[in-house]
Amino acid sequence: MDAFLFGVVPYLSVAVLLVGLLRRFRAMRYTVTSASSQLLEGRLQYWGSVSWHYAILLVLGVHLAAIFLPGAVTRLLSGPGRLLAVEATGLALGLTALWGLVVLGLRRVPLRGTTGWADWAVLALLLAQVATGVWVASTARWGLAWFPHVATPWLGSLARLAPRVDLVANLPWAFKVHAVNAFVLIALVPYTRLAHVVVAPVEYLWRLPQVVIWRRPRPAAPGGTP
Repeated sequence: MDAFLFGVVPYLSVAVLLVGLLRRFRAMRYTVTSASSQLLEGRLQYWGSVSWHYAILLVLGVHLAAIFLPGAVTRLLSGPGRLLAVEATGLALGLTALWGLVVLGLRRVPLRGTTGWADWAVLALLLAQVATGVWVASTARWGLAWFPHVATPWLGSLARLAPRVDLVANLPWAFKVHAVNAFVLIALVPYTRLAHVVVAPVEYLWRLPQVVIWRRPRPAAPGGTP
């Protein structure tokens, strides 16, 4: 089972991702959207969205640093104090992302008319991903101390088309679920609203600011003319 989950599923996920992206951006280019629903309608909704997006982006950034710069991360966290500070910050970010995702999920309950089964499936997978991440951070501590020496070599072996399943076969169940679930989410990107993550509006970084002016219609005069 481990050989299939950690030696075959990653390749299947990437293949499904590439085929889906090609089809989506060739035939369904303008359907890529997160279908946001009234972000500013309430303070709770606003903070749920902000908490989720900012926290998960920072968590992903830490993961990518450990994957692509394992030596630098290991040297940076060689001191116990720095390692403790980063681990505590990472756990706090994970809890923040989990809270924000729960809020966004509750927001979807009254929007059943515009929420399909794929949306609920993605939400459930995201909840599982964040929850297992928090579990790993709480139980298998000092993740940034062992991640570059275990998970990073495993991912590197996948890139070299020589998967080393033995590196992750004996890890806790939560990490295994976390790793496999990540590849499932990657495979679903082109087929769900997750596709909006690959079309981030980076042009807003250099676009000139625009001013939006709301104009209300003038009240009608007693005689019926404005």
